[in-house]
Amino acid sequence: MSSTTATPGALPDGLIALPGVYRPQADTHFLAEALAHEDLGPGRDVLEIGTGTGALALHAAGRGARVTAVDVSWRALMTARLNAARRRLPLRLLHGDFAARTAGHRFDLVFANPPYVPAPGGGLPSHGPERAWDAGPDGRAVIDRICARAPALLREGGSLLMVHSGMCGAAETVDRLSDAGLAAAVTAKTAVPWGPVLRGRRSWLEQRALAAPHEEWEELVIIRAVSV
Repeated sequence: MSSTTATPGALPDGLIALPGVYRPQADTHFLAEALAHEDLGPGRDVLEIGTGTGALALHAAGRGARVTAVDVSWRALMTARLNAARRRLPLRLLHGDFAARTAGHRFDLVFANPPYVPAPGGGLPSHGPERAWDAGPDGRAVIDRICARAPALLREGGSLLMVHSGMCGAAETVDRLSDAGLAAAVTAKTAVPWGPVLRGRRSWLEQRALAAPHEEWEELVIIRAVSV
């Protein structure tokens, strides 16, 4: 049990992050704000896809939920385990592909801050910190897999929360989730300054019409979908 009670919308302070592990940034905090409106009390089974430092998983566990967190990175899982031990919060941590590791299990809430940055070349990186953000030429390589898998992950009445860039096409995400039988909508938007990754790809993004010339702000969206 935790020695403290988490405040809805607040992330744990003083998180450890091993080299190469994605640290909480604006998108993490934006998703935490959305989680503040969800039922994360005792008895709720929750899944985080791509846990990184474990910040959001620990936020949910601190509110009493039973949390499973999965990541393809061993360093991320080691980081999340260290952070959970420091806070005396229980997390069930799984290494590997989220679809394979959660087969046959359903949850009351699934949330994800997946890789969503459009990247030149095909496929996903197999190592390095880029695994946390690179997501294929349209940024949807992981988003689309989550959309396809969501109905099998959710209990009746269960919810999915996902944050990603407007650059990836929020309407397409809503359409894919709706086609899969979920009630989906964009529930929040915000804008954040471009970071170094986007700035380093400006010419390529403009050539692909994914960004306007001289664009400096990135739209982030929260997609919420409910199993009905």
